Amino acid sequence: MVEPVFNRLCLIGIGLIGSSIARVARKRGDIARTVVATARRPETLARVRELGIVDVVEDDVAKAVEGCDGVILCVPVGAYASVMQAIAPHLAPGCVLTDVGSTKGSVVRDLTPLVPAGVRLVPAHPMAGTEHSGPDAGFAELFQGRYCIVTPLPDSDPDAVAKVREFWRRCGSMTETMDPATHDRVVAIVSHLPHLIAFTICGTADDLAEETKEAVLKFAAAGFRDFTRIAASDVDMWRDVFLNNREALLEMLARFSEDAHALGRAVRYGQAEFIEDRIRRGRKIRRELIERKQA
Repeated sequence: MVEPVFNRLCLIGIGLIGSSIARVARKRGDIARTVVATARRPETLARVRELGIVDVVEDDVAKAVEGCDGVILCVPVGAYASVMQAIAPHLAPGCVLTDVGSTKGSVVRDLTPLVPAGVRLVPAHPMAGTEHSGPDAGFAELFQGRYCIVTPLPDSDPDAVAKVREFWRRCGSMTETMDPATHDRVVAIVSHLPHLIAFTICGTADDLAEETKEAVLKFAAAGFRDFTRIAASDVDMWRDVFLNNREALLEMLARFSEDAHALGRAVRYGQAEFIEDRIRRGRKIRRELIERKQA
C-alpha cells in the first residue's frame, strides 16, 4: 500500500474546501492516517461530528495542531494572522504548513513573520469551488481535474513543496507553480473580478423599483441566473479576498471599466464590427476553456 502523504493532518476550518479534503482523504486512504478538524463555531464542530467525515474533532485550535505533520488553513484569509498567532507555539518541528486561500501576497505578509523555526510553509490555492459553504457543502470530487496553484517562497523546503504537490495530486488536482504576485494578478481577472461584477449586477437588480425587480426575478434569463449563482458565495471569504488582493483587483477593474466603456460607445454609435469582434473573442475564450476541460 502507498504511504499516506501525512501521518496526522489538521484542517483548520471545515467549510466547502476543508470538508471536501476530509471526504477525499476518507475515500482514498492514502492522504493521511489521521485527519483532525477544528473550527471557530461550535455548531460547525457539532455538525462535523454528526457527519463523521474526520477522525478527530477538536474544539481548541492550539490542541488540534499538536503532533500534526501537516496543517492546512481553510479559513478566510483575513483570519490567517490571528489563527497563526494561536497555533504557532504548538506546531511540531518539521510540520508542513499550507493553505487554500485565494490570495497569496497576504499569506506571505501575514504568516511568514509568525512561522516558527523548523515549520515549513508552502502556500497553495486549489482553483475549485461552488457557491455553497459549510461542512455539508463538501464532496470528494471537488478537486478532480481542477488546477491547484502552489506558490512556494524562495526559501521553501523542496521536500515540503513536493509533499504539498503530491497531496493535491492525490486529491485529484493538476498542480502548477507560480510566484505569489503573479498568482494574485491571474486570479484577480479569472476569479475575483467576475465575483465583483456578479455582486454589483445583483446589487443593481436589488435596487430597482419593486415592481421592476419582481419582473427581473420572474423572467431572469440564463445570463442573470449565472450571476446570481456566483453572487450567492460566502460573505466572509469574499470580503477578505477583495480586501487582501486590493491592488491586483483594482488594476483589473480599471482595465475592465475601460473595455466596458469602449463596448458601450460601440453600442451607442452603432459600431457593429467592434461589437462583433468582442462577441467573437468571448466565444474563442469559451472554446479554449472547453478544449482544456476547464468549462
